Amino acid sequence: MDAHLKETKVNGGVVYDGNFLKVHKDTVKLPNGAEASREYFRHPGAVVVIPVLDDGRVLLERQFRYPNNRVFIELPAGKIDEGEDPLASAIRELQEETGYTASEWDFITTIHNAIAYSDEHLDIYLARGLEAGEAKLDEGEFLETFTASVDELLEMVRSGQISDVKTIIGIFWLDKLRSGDWKLD
Repeated sequence: MDAHLKETKVNGGVVYDGNFLKVHKDTVKLPNGAEASREYFRHPGAVVVIPVLDDGRVLLERQFRYPNNRVFIELPAGKIDEGEDPLASAIRELQEETGYTASEWDFITTIHNAIAYSDEHLDIYLARGLEAGEAKLDEGEFLETFTASVDELLEMVRSGQISDVKTIIGIFWLDKLRSGDWKLD
């Protein structure tokens, strides 16, 4: 069906093999027969959690992100470990980063956040029935948590206080669910 758009690998491979990311450089054959170079990251995938407290407020994090040299407001999220079920990863990340556990989990959607240069995907989950506990941050991980209403979060997105794409998408989904415009499958 989409054969007229497909690019086919001619040769290439890994040019950098890190602990977290693998950088590939391939030569591809384009639909018109010409060749081009493609550089991209291989990523194991990640999960994003939208933790909603019983009062409707959302649990978020403030965390310094080195590549951009600033603190970002984000939903809890993290890398899926090799062989790990994505829901198990979401449960683990929520507890590790915030200390909270949830009694109700719903899969929302999968997003691809950097399609031009990465195969990374993020599975987004809604977590409800939250119970507070003690965070178990990874060594070298520093963050603080806070809560905000959906309306406050939408204003933070509008004003640019929240610019993290996974968090923006999660907030928009939550707003659509709250309004009844969208339903969980």
